[in-house]
Amino acid sequence: MQELINDIQKAVIEISKELRYLTDFDYTTSQNATGDTQLKLDVKSDEIITRVLKQNKNIKSLISEEKQEQLLINENEKYIIAYDPLDGSSLVDVNFAIGSIFAIYEQRASAKNLKAAVYAIYGVRLELIVCIDTPKLYRLNENDEFVFVRDLKLNEKGKLNASGGTQKNWSNTHRAFIKALFDEGYRLRYSGAMVSDLHQILLKGGGLFSYPATTDAPNGKLRAYFEVFPFAFIFEKAGGLSTNGENDSLLDLEFEKIHASTPCFLGSKYEVEKLKQAYKGF
Repeated sequence: MQELINDIQKAVIEISKELRYLTDFDYTTSQNATGDTQLKLDVKSDEIITRVLKQNKNIKSLISEEKQEQLLINENEKYIIAYDPLDGSSLVDVNFAIGSIFAIYEQRASAKNLKAAVYAIYGVRLELIVCIDTPKLYRLNENDEFVFVRDLKLNEKGKLNASGGTQKNWSNTHRAFIKALFDEGYRLRYSGAMVSDLHQILLKGGGLFSYPATTDAPNGKLRAYFEVFPFAFIFEKAGGLSTNGENDSLLDLEFEKIHASTPCFLGSKYEVEKLKQAYKGF
């Protein structure tokens, strides 16, 4: 496992250097598997991760947001890496924090087989969160070494509220619930980059991130295997909760398609329990 994490570190350091001196913010003429037009930087980040991880003999296959199909590497090995090479890439031109997300599965891509989750955030500093049993925060130093900073733990209740999706497409239930949070004094924190918004909630100790079902995306927008599952894993290991609005954990979900999406809600216990009650109509 540590060898896999070491290679992920190499890849995100290389992506960080690409971002630092980026001048080409253009889109390609192609789309990824879920119909999003790809930025050249999306493709470049995917190429970097593929090149680095393909050299690891413990990897069975790679699943990427930017690849149509699963890429088989070593059929007889056990680890499957599912990743979003550059989450929030459409914000790179305005210099917002963005990131890369990795889920490490054993034998088969399934939430029940998730063994570790990792994400990098490219901001003022390059930071890496590695979660096997407990989410651990690392920060890159001047020698290109990731140095351990601290374990991450969510409080029972937070004060941040990040809710995605176009508001006119929200259900009345979700709209009323979000208003109720603001009426309690919650602060709006939403950038449009999943990594950035969840990182803030995690480091500030609590709150709620939402991407609900909407009229234009009834199955949600965020992809299960390389966005939702790894963050659900991290938040639950940090003492928080996750749900799709109906169940008790996003990690109970199963999908046949590798690019399947789902509504998702992640946060500290108070906010997620409050949301579940609201969605049940109580």
